[in-house]
Amino acid sequence: MSFLGESFSTAVALLLALDSEVLATVWTSLWVSLGAILISTVAAVPLGGVIALRGFCGKRLVLTLLNTLMALPTVVVGLLVYGLLSRQGPLGVYGLLFTPWAMMIGQVVLAVPIVVHYTVAAVAGADPRILPTARTLGAGPVRSVLQLLLEVRFGIVAAVVAGFGRVIGEVGVAMMLGGNIRGTTRTMTTAIALETSKGEFAFALALGIVLMAVALLVNLFLNLLQQR
Repeated sequence: MSFLGESFSTAVALLLALDSEVLATVWTSLWVSLGAILISTVAAVPLGGVIALRGFCGKRLVLTLLNTLMALPTVVVGLLVYGLLSRQGPLGVYGLLFTPWAMMIGQVVLAVPIVVHYTVAAVAGADPRILPTARTLGAGPVRSVLQLLLEVRFGIVAAVVAGFGRVIGEVGVAMMLGGNIRGTTRTMTTAIALETSKGEFAFALALGIVLMAVALLVNLFLNLLQQR
């Protein structure tokens, strides 16, 4: 218990002192994950709406595939994206491997199926009278769909939060595509793994506290929106 207590005290001291390495690691995690979830939201919400509203051949297969991709191991995503971005891969000429952009691409691959899945569920569970009513009142197809999305906005926000939770806490993609380079691609999760293996438990614990705080703030934000 003394080991945990001393480590916790040191971790809090690092946070209160605004340790530069802690701040740099936290910043890398946040901007990469926020960028990934923003791109995922822009791509996944319209796609989820189309899948939910349109009947087409193979729809059940698409939904099954989405469910499968939601559980896709991060190391598999890292492996596939690594193959695309490596020098021998089709996108190797862009030199993205071991950069924050490579991590962002991998996180987008992780987040999109989650956001699409929850968006489909939110739209499918909406009142079926919304679209006909909007059209009756003179709204066009695009305006009607936007009104529907506005009605299920809490479900969509929950989808975005779930996607963000998936990417902010993952390790495999960040490690394989970012390389855990200090000051450049080291995220909170990869730093926690590295520092713990080095015996720097207090530093890892400080990052763990920040990671839990981020998760708490995101969920508090979601609860606040739902109450409104």
